[in-house]
Amino acid sequence: MAVEVYLVFDGNCREAVEFYAEAFDTAPPQIMTFGEAPSNPDYPVPDEAKDRVMHARLTIEGSNVMFSDTFPGSTIKSGNNITLAVLSSDIEKLKSAFHKLREGGSVEMELQETFWSKCYGKLTDKFGIGWQISHEE
Repeated sequence: MAVEVYLVFDGNCREAVEFYAEAFDTAPPQIMTFGEAPSNPDYPVPDEAKDRVMHARLTIEGSNVMFSDTFPGSTIKSGNNITLAVLSSDIEKLKSAFHKLREGGSVEMELQETFWSKCYGKLTDKFGIGWQISHEE
């Protein structure tokens, strides 16, 4: 059994998942839109929903992170109640991801050595997602 993170966006999921794939140097994401889902005549997909992401997934440092857009008409509120912690023994990979994620975002704590990690930093990216980047031996 595993617990996986599912991030929900309001129409900009494709941009976000492609951004994260580049930041973490992962395989290109598999993306399914609402328009690509099997049709159901009882629940037709409105035109404004067809290009929104129904599901996407990335593997970041061995963990699955899943993504989707809201369905049009649904509301979403970004908050500070969740952060994603990325742990790796590869400091250069962590530094690269941190510097890409900070583009358009805000840094709460620059990458630095702490009592618990040789390299730790915390930021919120341009999509409002909080990240903790930490070296793990």
